[in-house]
Amino acid sequence: MGYAAKLPVMSADEFLAWEAAQAQRHEFVNGEVFAMAGAEDRHVTVTGNVYMSLRQALAGTPCRTYMTDMKVQPLGSASFFYPDVLVTCSGADRASALVKHEPKLIVEVLSPATAAYDRGDKFAHYRRIASLEEFALVDLDSRRTDIYRKGGDALWVLHPCEPGQPVLLASVGVTITTAALFAEVDDPPTRQATTA
Repeated sequence: MGYAAKLPVMSADEFLAWEAAQAQRHEFVNGEVFAMAGAEDRHVTVTGNVYMSLRQALAGTPCRTYMTDMKVQPLGSASFFYPDVLVTCSGADRASALVKHEPKLIVEVLSPATAAYDRGDKFAHYRRIASLEEFALVDLDSRRTDIYRKGGDALWVLHPCEPGQPVLLASVGVTITTAALFAEVDDPPTRQATTA
């Protein structure tokens, strides 16, 4: 999701009280409020596909899957984010109705406006979440998924999935096939070559 407008600086408590009365979602990063822009249909469909695959696979387990409207706050941070999809298996998170602090998995579906931010600054914030084991980035145009897994040494290692390869989300023991991930999603637009 993209940022449409930057709003005034406020405290975390002020943000939570203010946002509860808003019709639109906002992310809160280091005291600054950013309005979230809407997403195109491919983005929404892939987000739904990831959510449904995880929700069905994790049914009957202590893990819960959330999408788009659930806030995540790295502990010790005054920032709040709306991941496209997250999975938490934490009892403390089950008791927190509005904000999750201990996700195991976060998935972001990339859009042209936010891809660099999702891969860079947003991932830097997510890495501060001690419980986070995996971060996946789904690229709609290339049909690639980059999965970052935290190793026992706390270093993040890239596990790329090329187009056509299933996406293994080891943190929750779920594999999503390409057919399931991109179900009902139109092919990416083709780029026409220009001649000189």
